Amino acid sequence: MSGGRGKQAHHRVRTATLVVVAFVVLLAAGAGWIWLRLNGNISTFDADGLSKDRPGAGVAGQNVLVIGSDSRSGGNKELGGGEGDVGRSDTAFLLHVYRDREHAVAVSIPRDTLVDIPPCRLPDGSWTSGRTRAMFNSAFSVGESAKGNPACTQNTVEKLTGLRVDHTVVVDFEGFSAMTSAVGGVPVCVPKDVYQGDLNPHRGSRGQLLFPKGQQNVSGQKALDYVRVRHGIGDGSDIGRIQRQQAFVAGMVKKVREQGFNPATLLPLADAATKSLTVDPGLGSADKLLSFAMSLKGIGLHDIKFITVPWRYEGDRVDIVQPDADALWASLKADRTIDGKDAGGKAAGGKRQAGPAAPESPAALERVSGEGVSVSVANGTRVSGLAARAAAELEKHGFTVSDTGNAEARDAGITVIEFGPGRAAEARTVARLFPGAYVHGVAADGITVTVGRDFAAAGSGPSATTGPSAPPPAAANPGTLSADVAATARSADDDPCANLSYG
Repeated sequence: MSGGRGKQAHHRVRTATLVVVAFVVLLAAGAGWIWLRLNGNISTFDADGLSKDRPGAGVAGQNVLVIGSDSRSGGNKELGGGEGDVGRSDTAFLLHVYRDREHAVAVSIPRDTLVDIPPCRLPDGSWTSGRTRAMFNSAFSVGESAKGNPACTQNTVEKLTGLRVDHTVVVDFEGFSAMTSAVGGVPVCVPKDVYQGDLNPHRGSRGQLLFPKGQQNVSGQKALDYVRVRHGIGDGSDIGRIQRQQAFVAGMVKKVREQGFNPATLLPLADAATKSLTVDPGLGSADKLLSFAMSLKGIGLHDIKFITVPWRYEGDRVDIVQPDADALWASLKADRTIDGKDAGGKAAGGKRQAGPAAPESPAALERVSGEGVSVSVANGTRVSGLAARAAAELEKHGFTVSDTGNAEARDAGITVIEFGPGRAAEARTVARLFPGAYVHGVAADGITVTVGRDFAAAGSGPSATTGPSAPPPAAANPGTLSADVAATARSADDDPCANLSYG
């Protein structure tokens, strides 16, 4: 490895889980008086860079994108910030807060994940062209500004997941040291002695002992060192480090909850955290942060989960595994927990929000009328003739199919129904023929059905030979995830020594 690449890898390590600042603030805040003095600490980023073609706003839970930022600006330089003045990000997770406000899950997205990056706004107001198969963390550096490009990362996550990101929080690590000290340190588990040379493998010597083997409490610079170490602990991979970072976040949330909501702990904690935050305008005041934070205080430790998007290695990069990832995004959209429970909460009027649509009865299907509704159909799979099969099902119920064809991407696990302005009601009617489909609004006109492998597995839809009352296949059920996803989930109350490496 060249010296330049070594420095780059080193500074990437340094901010790996400093996003814990934002996560703890969101989950631990709960007293209005704390926020009265914090309004001046909060910075916002320009929302003009958000895509005009975004997923429709949901009625279920909220999605908060948390991004770790690394640069040499400000106090970061003294704490070992990244090289140069360009804002970089190597850690991000999507926090889904379920509508019942009793569950939350943080989904980590590895920095090396190959994704499609949509057009993004540059500092001069112009827009880039979209890119395919680019590293996920490169989205934040588009425009090469010191503050990074959180809007570009948000656009990328929305394109990746099909979920609307309600809020985005960016945090650097200047306040991290003070915050970990404010809570009296965080318990961590170290499986072997770790030395300075493990923190920086290009040091050329073993250096001093940083962490003795065993469980211990870390704060300040020691906490920074722990969350950035990679090579001398576990299996040495970035994926393994993500799991230790999740354990650290879990431990910090647990520590704050155990100490309770008292001014001696939370005021310096929140003060240090908000000084390091840059948020979207929707969270850009103490009142807005308070309103959101107060809605989270009832989530129990066991119901705060941490997972990583289903992944596999692609050379020295990471690819997302399908249909597992599609099932995950669909489950979040439907407010299904990772173990398949409905966490949709109660809608207005006291009625519980429904989960994924169940197949309708034959009589109900007879009443589905698509008269006057035009639909475009695309095959999102490599199953031959699937678009024509879906078109026939729609035409049988009176819909007009304007055209059929193949989607640009041919790996869709879940059927997606997209609708333009003013077409929501018609899209819901279309969705009655495609149980488990993900329905969302877009800027383009019309209605498009992109059928996925769930539709192929179900035969020709609800009226197939399996019978309209038969349950949809597992792939179509947003509550059904890969067993590996649920098995590797971490709860905030788990043993800090458990499950610290995927290998």
